[in-house]
Amino acid sequence: MNYKMMGRFFGVILCLESIFMLPAFIIALADKTGRVALGFGLTALICALLGALLLILCRGAKSDFFAKEGLVCVGLSWILLCLFGALPLFIGDDIPSYIDALFEMVSGFTTTGASICPNVEALSRATLYWRSFSHWIGGMGVLVFVMALIPVGGKSEGFTMHLLRAETTGPNSQKLVPRMRQTAIILYLVYVALTLLCFIFLVFDMPAFDAFCTSLGTAGTGGFGVRNDSLASYSPYAQTVTAVFMILFGVNFSIFYLILLRNFLGVLRDEELRLYLSIVGGATLLITLNIRTLYGTLGEALRHAFFQVSSIITTTGFATADFDLWPSFSKAILIFLMIVGGCAGSTAGGLKCARLLLLSKSFIRNIGRVQNPQKVAVIRINKKPVDEKLVTATSAYLCAYLLIALVSFLLISIDGFSVTTNISSVLACFNNVGPGLEAVGPTRNYSAFSDFSKVVLILDMLAGRLEIFPILALFSTKAFRRG
Repeated sequence: MNYKMMGRFFGVILCLESIFMLPAFIIALADKTGRVALGFGLTALICALLGALLLILCRGAKSDFFAKEGLVCVGLSWILLCLFGALPLFIGDDIPSYIDALFEMVSGFTTTGASICPNVEALSRATLYWRSFSHWIGGMGVLVFVMALIPVGGKSEGFTMHLLRAETTGPNSQKLVPRMRQTAIILYLVYVALTLLCFIFLVFDMPAFDAFCTSLGTAGTGGFGVRNDSLASYSPYAQTVTAVFMILFGVNFSIFYLILLRNFLGVLRDEELRLYLSIVGGATLLITLNIRTLYGTLGEALRHAFFQVSSIITTTGFATADFDLWPSFSKAILIFLMIVGGCAGSTAGGLKCARLLLLSKSFIRNIGRVQNPQKVAVIRINKKPVDEKLVTATSAYLCAYLLIALVSFLLISIDGFSVTTNISSVLACFNNVGPGLEAVGPTRNYSAFSDFSKVVLILDMLAGRLEIFPILALFSTKAFRRG
């Protein structure tokens, strides 16, 4: 275990977090919210000092970096980011309980959007900005951001590859160009461009601050809003623009790279993209027909259905309607979308359409093997053979996913809420969606849960965002052994 290299990386993360807090500190000063300004200023100073100390102590670290270091480094980096990111909310007294503040910021950085705040509009503008910005930086990945902008001392390609694999969403991380650092830069350039485009479309119909925070939450597929009713009180134009951009941010970012290269045939042939858009279209149609009688016109029903399908499948969590009041069939579809999630390599959470596609083809192949044991069948996606190691890893991921969801459900059931509340809470947090059903529906929040249940859900959010294994690695003593 290369502890010095990991320490150097943690130092960079803390220094970056101190810089990230400066805009919130400036907003707090401008709004003359002294206690909030103290929270952000003091925390930024602590992060900067600790980060600088780690960089000094870990000078001359060797660049040898392997898979287990990548898993542990990613897991601990995100935990550090959240632990310190919660301090301004606690010190600034916007959220008086540290566990609640930690829940809020883990929800922010993991792009979950589950909140413990019963009155979001009572929060300071600095805190509202910090919550939304945490979505944006967590959406693409903090370590991807570091690799794109800052050389941290890893000279080998394996250094960046192990980190990118541990943080990138989906069953496999692919290089867009030969070098991983260049890949990270391309990803962030596309990310920034789409975020700016979303802001430009929204600012025509929203106050600038609202449009900025909404575009950050949309880009990170996070879902923290600046109003208590999420996006319900905004115009149909703003809701439609947000829905379209949520769909775009749920697409694998390699698709946008193919578009830039004008490889439109490659885009059309992408099986995951076709599955993703088919699910969106089918779910929107079915829900529209199911909720038609609840709204004045077919167009209104279609708008709400499309928005909620976009929000849930991309695991964003924005809402324009209280879908907890919708018929059971529509709610069942939304639960299905929670689990499926967006595309691999996007900012969305969930199981991912790539895994659903791979598991479906593996299931069909196994049925064929039962009927004809001698037949050799190779799974292909986009007409390319899939490595059997990836098939095995996907099956292992599914097993871990189901086991963690079951254990989490049992643990939070101690609080005594309904089965629907508990199941939807776990699925909403584990899949980084945010709102669930009943007591945690789109018009409610997670404040009623005990601190113990909040800690369980915090771990679920982290495990869901980091694709389980970086968090599980932290509980393994083998991961911390030298050599």
